[in-house]
Amino acid sequence: MNWLQRYPKEIQALLLASLINSTGSALMWPLTTMYVFGELGRSMQDAGLVILLQSLGGIAGQLVGGAMYHRIGVKKLLVGSLLVNALTLFALPVVSGYWHVYMMTMLLVGFSNAMTLPAIQAFVGFRFASRRGEIFNTIYVGNNIGVALGTALSGPLAQLSFPLTFVLNGVTCLLFAVYFFVYLNRIGRGEGGLHIAAKTSRREQRALPLLMNTRVYLYMGLGALFLWLGNCIWNGGVSPAILSEGRSPSAYSVLWTMNGVLIFALQPLISWMKRAFAEKPEAQMTAGSLFYLAGYAVILLLPHYGAMVLAMFLATIGEMLFQPAMPAFISERTSANAPFYLGVSGGIGQAGRVIGPYIMGILYDRGGLTPVAWLAVSAAVLSCAFFVLNHKIQRPLPAAAEEAES
Repeated sequence: MNWLQRYPKEIQALLLASLINSTGSALMWPLTTMYVFGELGRSMQDAGLVILLQSLGGIAGQLVGGAMYHRIGVKKLLVGSLLVNALTLFALPVVSGYWHVYMMTMLLVGFSNAMTLPAIQAFVGFRFASRRGEIFNTIYVGNNIGVALGTALSGPLAQLSFPLTFVLNGVTCLLFAVYFFVYLNRIGRGEGGLHIAAKTSRREQRALPLLMNTRVYLYMGLGALFLWLGNCIWNGGVSPAILSEGRSPSAYSVLWTMNGVLIFALQPLISWMKRAFAEKPEAQMTAGSLFYLAGYAVILLLPHYGAMVLAMFLATIGEMLFQPAMPAFISERTSANAPFYLGVSGGIGQAGRVIGPYIMGILYDRGGLTPVAWLAVSAAVLSCAFFVLNHKIQRPLPAAAEEAES
């Protein structure tokens, strides 16, 4: 963890807590289909329905989380949603025998987990304004290390007990809630509630005037929607294509192991790219979509496993440019209203993950990998177009906004 030493202890603790939480979250999400289909004996259609409900809960959670940030304060929002998320995870083994209750519980899992996303991003943007871009990127790297650890552990743990993965995920979520409760209380005592307490500004709480400012979020959100739609190719096209070639499932998991390793190993390359041609967050999003497009084009033109490895390399670079740039862009542009816009843009982008698996499933059933790859390429082109449009319409930040204190 030498990469943490350049940060103050406060940031180190936040990053480590996020890493532990992401490790716990990753214990469960790769296994949902296996659990529903294999353990509960339901159909693949039922498994897809569960994932759909969880994703819809995620959209609602991001929208509600962003809107409630200033209404109830970050401490109540973060700690409360994490506690609800932990309780729903603990409940999963109990309700699994009741199918409709299980589905609603999974919807609540998606909702409560997603409520935390705009809250954490907004808090980091406010608290560490002078280094927000760097901190967002480091949290992103740390979370992916946690995902790599969690997915590696999920298989062996599932062989022991599927309910054990739910419980351990709930434990890490509960620990994350305790961490934020202690951390935010300490900040509140030391700094008089800075960034912690609810605010009552009417400007911050009226949703309609904020939504009318589409320049800030709409084109970027639509770009993210098509980006995540195209990214569904890995589950909706690449995964079944690998299996149809007679390769083992481990060949598919290798791609995601590579993704996690590259996210950590390629940080110097990404830093150079940002200095050379993508300094601003909006430029990073555009450049990221081009790398995604290149990866999908490789799959379309060379639909074999070696090309999929190259495509994952290119898509990972795109991911590394894009992921930290969205919260950094919103935080820089929207000041006190950042939580609301983080929730709205995140919710729009999440819609791509909802519709992508269903559409690609239909296309794969009808024509295999080729029509899925065409859809991914088309989605990446649209994503790039919206990011370019977003980049073109942005105006220089006022000096006051650039110098805003955390």
